[in-house]
Amino acid sequence: MKKSFFTSLALLLISITSFAQKSFQELMEYGVQQSNIGNHASAQTAFSQAIALKPEDANAYYNRAVTKANLKDNRGAINDFDKALELNPRYADAFAGRGQSKARQDDHKGALQDYNSCIALNPIDANTYFIRGLSKSKLENFKGALSDFNKSLDLTPDNAQGYTARGVVKQKLEDYKGSLEDFTKAIEISPKRSTSYSGRAYSKMKMGDFKGAIVDYGKALEITPEDAESLYFRGYCKSQMEDFQGALIDFDRALGQDPENATAYYGRGFAKSKLGNTKSAIEDFNKAVSIGNIENNKVVFSGSITKQVLDDLRNGVQERLKMAEMSPERSEVYYNRGLSKARTGETKAAIEDYNKAIALNPTYSEAYFTRGMLKSQINDQRGAIQDCTNAIKLNSKYAEAYYVRGIIRHALGDTDGCNDLSKSGELGYTPAYSVIRDYCN
Repeated sequence: MKKSFFTSLALLLISITSFAQKSFQELMEYGVQQSNIGNHASAQTAFSQAIALKPEDANAYYNRAVTKANLKDNRGAINDFDKALELNPRYADAFAGRGQSKARQDDHKGALQDYNSCIALNPIDANTYFIRGLSKSKLENFKGALSDFNKSLDLTPDNAQGYTARGVVKQKLEDYKGSLEDFTKAIEISPKRSTSYSGRAYSKMKMGDFKGAIVDYGKALEITPEDAESLYFRGYCKSQMEDFQGALIDFDRALGQDPENATAYYGRGFAKSKLGNTKSAIEDFNKAVSIGNIENNKVVFSGSITKQVLDDLRNGVQERLKMAEMSPERSEVYYNRGLSKARTGETKAAIEDYNKAIALNPTYSEAYFTRGMLKSQINDQRGAIQDCTNAIKLNSKYAEAYYVRGIIRHALGDTDGCNDLSKSGELGYTPAYSVIRDYCN
């Protein structure tokens, strides 16, 4: 053990001695060589020795700054870039390097200042436009980022990373067709980048091409098999294609990678509810909340909305609702948990969930409408009418809300009920006409 220690010490002394015997130029060349093969610690030592021999050389400080950045010592790198710029105020690469180190510390405003200085000195540096675009994107200046990515790609048109980054920004600007073209170009240049496939999949999903999105998410997952985000979104797309069993598998895998992913619990609960596994769906909705911190119309006139009509109406409305795509608002989770509770007959508990959904999102017309139907079930007809009215105020073309309000009003002897039913029919809810025929003429 002692022999090994002294051997190591001897080797270290030999190494230090050899550094001391090298000239400034030799140390610089050796540092670059070591850096190029990934031996950044050895490179840093060489550049430090070079600086000791020639402390006024800006390149030595710049090179040591780069090695420090590679070793994730961003604060140390910034100090060396500062020194390089003190010695050479027109050192464009030093501005760019310092900007990148600031960006890694989330100081994107400071990074932008350095990138601007670099571009002023070297206006044809494609990489600086690219990294400036990344910082602008982080600051949510998406139009500015788009301009920078355009310039970078003008200078280097075969940069797959540039097309991928521009595709993401176009998504932020809701230019999904343009983003799809960029991701496709990135894939043509570099077909092994999973982010290009997942990016194109997201654009297809936003354009309603769920089948195409599933294919692209599959390709992304071939490259990075346990990417939780791709698994979640593929599950979402499968849900939209009504492949709820397939969606369930993807949400399970996503949760295996990220057990605190509220969106995946939400999506899995949604799939379980569609598969009739209501109890387990409620458990998933509970977990999502904790993490996120018409036929048979004649029966309707008994004075409340019957369970059959309730289910028919609710299922029709549910088809228009979309699962939250990035991170579901908690109001959406409460809505769907309430839906599951209603299906198991827990009407009052379901109403409590809709109360929470509405408190979180007072413009949630679907929540008012469904709560109104549930209130009718427990014979709170005035409350049901008020909820339907609120839903109509938020969505003047809400045909089902007019229908339910019309039925309840008519049952209570209010002649305006037939007007509501007529309005519902005009808006396209055809079951209203059979009720009008039987009871309003």
